[in-house]
Amino acid sequence: MKNLIFLFLLGLGTINLSAQNDTSTVKEGDLFQIASPSSQEYKHINFPKGNFIIKRGGIASHKLVIGKKVVVTQVTEREDGVTEVRVKPANHSRFYNALSSVTLDYEKALSSNEITLL
Repeated sequence: MKNLIFLFLLGLGTINLSAQNDTSTVKEGDLFQIASPSSQEYKHINFPKGNFIIKRGGIASHKLVIGKKVVVTQVTEREDGVTEVRVKPANHSRFYNALSSVTLDYEKALSSNEITLL
């Protein structure tokens, strides 16, 4: 009888844990604004290096993306628990005049203030 009660409580606890695991608050269509990087480069927004931007005909200056409003186009939950978000500019332009969309690590970019919610 004790084993049965123990298994019931254990099962109830695992159901509660799995229900709390899905706390993703970002969804497609959400708006963000790109802020200034926390250091010289963006750490959690996956912009390519400057030479690749120049090779694609763009201008490798952070002044072009600071303050740019972006819209979420895809949300992906990776196996390691990281929420990866693909964003594109809200005004249908390009990042650095070369990239149509980029990915970012949502939780880390938000906590390091590389993006802000609108």
